[in-house]
Parts: sequence; structure tokens; C-alpha cells
Amino acid sequence: MTMLRDQLVRQGNTLFRWRTYVPLVVLPMLFVALHHAGALERVAGERVDFYWKLLCLLIAGVGIAVRCVVGGFVPGGTSGRNTEEQLAASLNTTGMYSVVRHPLYLGNFLCMLGVVLALEVWWFVVICCLAFWLYYERIILAEEEFLRQQFGEEFEGWASVTPAFIPRLGRWRAPTLRFSWKTMLRREFSGACLLAASFILVKVLGDGFGKHEWTLDLSTIIVFLAGLCAYLTLAILKRKTRLLHVEGR
Repeated sequence: MTMLRDQLVRQGNTLFRWRTYVPLVVLPMLFVALHHAGALERVAGERVDFYWKLLCLLIAGVGIAVRCVVGGFVPGGTSGRNTEEQLAASLNTTGMYSVVRHPLYLGNFLCMLGVVLALEVWWFVVICCLAFWLYYERIILAEEEFLRQQFGEEFEGWASVTPAFIPRLGRWRAPTLRFSWKTMLRREFSGACLLAASFILVKVLGDGFGKHEWTLDLSTIIVFLAGLCAYLTLAILKRKTRLLHVEGR
């Protein structure tokens, strides 16, 4: 069992370093799924499809909200975006980390789930959920092994009462820092813009490949341009100024 765990941890460390690119392996299956997109609309009609899309947006919105709560309260040296190696200056056990050990990955899952559900291709949803589980299971093992070595009994005590992935809301402990809108925007604006772009792509490509309707309505164009302007503005503020910088975050 120990040898198997060590092997999974090694795989997790490898996936951690390549986590930006590994999800791209589903692109061929996505291309196939796009040709079957919009099944619910064809079976149940536009009204049901409209409410289904709203549900998908809600699921993904909860995911990005979870990430924003983490990003707004997080102190410096935790919840990093590094990909080269594991880093942690302190063990975060308050806020979202008091109800679930991996809130960022929970947020990622909900964002992913909302987008793939919007395609309305059941087998692609199953594949993505299984791939997410196999992928993040190993990354989580690697991260927790690192934290166990780094923080010892402190980590063991926290992990023993905090679920890994399904939140236990009754365990909420208020964060030690105040919520910072600047930190939240700096950390999460790109993810929110990517999520919005994903829904637009699902609609455009799903209509194109699934219904052979390669058209863009005015509302889609407006949402895309507004999102692009927001992304470029925040990207410039983040990289060229210190307006979004908060000391200690």
C-alpha cells in the first residue's frame, strides 16, 4: 500500500508541474461532443434548454464564487499558483479551508461541471468527471504529502476533521484577515473571464457543429467584448501597476 501511495504521489507531483496543459488531452473528445451538442433542446424544446443553461451558469457561478472567497481572504504564502514545485509558507485552516481541504479544486470542479453540462452530451460529462477525479486525486495526494512533511501534527489535526472535497459548512471558522477585493480581483479575474469565454465558446461551437448554425447574436457579441475589455483592463492593472497589490497578500 505504501509503494502504491508513493507512486500516486510521484504521479501527482508530475501532474502538478504540468497541470496547465494536461487538461488539453480531452480536446479530441470535446470536438466529437460538439457534434452532438444541444440534445436537450432537440428533445425538450427551447424553454427547457433555456432553464438548463441557467442551471449550468449557476453551478459554474458557485464554483467561481468559491474561488473568489478563497482569493479574497487568503494570506500571502498560501493557495499559490506555482507549477514548478509545492510551496506553502503557512497552513491555512480558516475561511473556506475550515470547511474543506481543497476549496480551489472544488471551485474548479464546479466551473468545469457547469461548462460541460451546457454541452448537453451525457457521455462527455461522465468522461470529464472521471478524468477530473483521476487527475486531481493524484495532485491532492501529492499536495497533502508535502503539507504533512511541512507542518506535521498541525496538518494531521486539521486534515482529520476537515473533509477533502465535500464541504462541511458547520465547521466554518472566520478568516483571520479581512476580505480584500483587490486580492480577489488580482487572483481570480483571469479565471472568471476564462469561464465566461468557455460558455460563449460552448454556445457558438455547439450551435455550429451541433445545429449547423454559424451565427453570432448581438447579445453574445456584447458579452464577449465586455468580458475582453474587463480582462485587458485588469491584466494591465495587475502587470503594469500596483493598484491591485495588498501588503501581506
